[in-house]
Formats: sequence, structure tokens, C-alpha cells
Amino acid sequence: MKVLSCNANRPLAEAIAAYLKLELTNASIRRFADMEVFVEIHENVRGEDVFVVQPTSYPANDNLMELLVTLDALKRGSARRITAVVPYFGYARQDRKTGPRTPISAKLVANLITSAGADRVVTLDLHSGQIQGFFDIPLDNLYSAPVFSKDIQGRFENGRTMVVSPDVGGVVRARIIAKRIDADLAIIDKRRERAGVSEVMNIIGDVKGRDCILIDDIVDSAGTLCNAATALINAGASSVSAYVTHGVLSGGAVARVASSPIQEMVITDSIQATEAVRLAANIRPLSVAPLLAEAIQRISDEQSVSSLFD
Repeated sequence: MKVLSCNANRPLAEAIAAYLKLELTNASIRRFADMEVFVEIHENVRGEDVFVVQPTSYPANDNLMELLVTLDALKRGSARRITAVVPYFGYARQDRKTGPRTPISAKLVANLITSAGADRVVTLDLHSGQIQGFFDIPLDNLYSAPVFSKDIQGRFENGRTMVVSPDVGGVVRARIIAKRIDADLAIIDKRRERAGVSEVMNIIGDVKGRDCILIDDIVDSAGTLCNAATALINAGASSVSAYVTHGVLSGGAVARVASSPIQEMVITDSIQATEAVRLAANIRPLSVAPLLAEAIQRISDEQSVSSLFD
């Protein structure tokens, strides 16, 4: 087994390799003067089981192209099996036609990864489950629920905690964590007037005097989470925290979170943190490297991955 890292999140790849007691595969991934991607693998990979770690986060197109070219290099190097480990699957929010003559970009990206030479894909908390059906190769969609649940149980008092879904679409995700930590569940019903803008309409559940924990898969502009936190405090919640898998945090999102009622927002290292995120007082990283490493080991050993979440 070999683990190879592209440039999008090398610290995560190093943590995965350290957990597996491996050295990262020696490879060069660089740009020509016109920004074309060039990849050269400096080790023999013939007949090897190779795992390529590369989230397709910002800059999404550059990081996606790095992944595709790396997969092609490994395929032409006669690797036995190539697994694309994509902790954050970019374009996942474009998983359906939202109007006439619009693309389903998540399906296009799935086709590109498959055509480039991947035999399998490992990802974390896909935005929507149906994306698994866009791939004609095996896909393992891992869940951050065990990592989040363990952290929550170590920090919050039983009986006062309430898990909150910031929208109706995230209820299943929130319910899984609520069940794991034996907590009640509340739902925020919101109306989105246009992309990137949300308005909280109603809270389903009694949050008065409770420590509320918002659960979501992606935080981008952070408008939804901040509006939800404000609504929960106005409804009598004692405190509001948030656990989010993918911290995209574009634009002024970090400043928005810093000035919001959110006491602490926990994000995983599926996306490499920016300097602004690292310096934010109320944003805390939580590593998913052990979870990804365990899944990689089990795939390589042909063992069950789903048992990780039992």
C-alpha cells in the first residue's frame, strides 16, 4: 500500500500516513509557466495499491485537475488499484438541475475521476447521498458522526444538550448524532430567498435553557448557521455551538462567525485551514485523519468499512 498526497491538503495526508506508519510516496506535482499541471511519481508503483489524498476545495478547478493528472500518472505507471481519497468533494452542491439548461456538475466530476483512472473513491460526508449513484466505481462515503459524537460527549453535560438541524435537509445527519449522544432534536425551518441568503422562519422544538449544537456538512458563507444561532438565542437557548464537517468559509465567513452568538464552531481538517481560520478565537479544528486512515487500511486489507460506524 502507498499513500500519495497532492497539494490541496498535505498536512492531512501526512497525518494519515503517520497513523498508518508509512512514508508519503515521493512525487512532484508542479506547474509549468502557463500553469499547466505536471505530475511525476519518483517511486515504482507497478502492482501497488495506491491511495491519492486530495480534497477538491478552493481553488476547486486547480485541485481537481491535480487529482485527475495524478490519477492518470498512476494508471500509466501500472498501479494495481488506485483509490481517490477526496475528503471534500467539490461540486457536490451541483447534484441536480436547478433550472432549464443548467448542468449536473457533480455527475460530470464523477465521470472525470473515473475516466482519469480511479478504481475506487473514498469521501467524507457527501452533501447528498445520491451522488454515490453518479459513480460507476465503488464509493465509500464516510461519516464524521463518530468523531463529532465523541467530542460532544466529552464537552457537554448530558440532559441539557439539544442537537439542532439548521434546515430540513440536514435532519437525517443531525438525528444520527442525536441518537449517538442520546440527546433531543430540534429543527430550524428556513426560507432561502436566493443563493447565499437565508432567513430563519421557525424553530421546531423547545430549546429554552438548552445547550444547542448545530450540525451541518458544509459551512460556506456561514449565513445560515449565524442566523440559526441568533434565532436559537432569541428562543431562550443557553448556548449555541456548531459542528460542521467541511469548513469552506469563503469571503467574510470567518468574521461573520466571530461576531455571531456561536460560542464555538468545530470543523474537521477535510479542507486545509486558512490563516484566518487558524487565528479565529471561536473556530476549533478536529482531525479526521484517524478515521480516513482506518478506512484506507480496511480497504487495503479487504475488510468491512461500514463496521467503523456501528
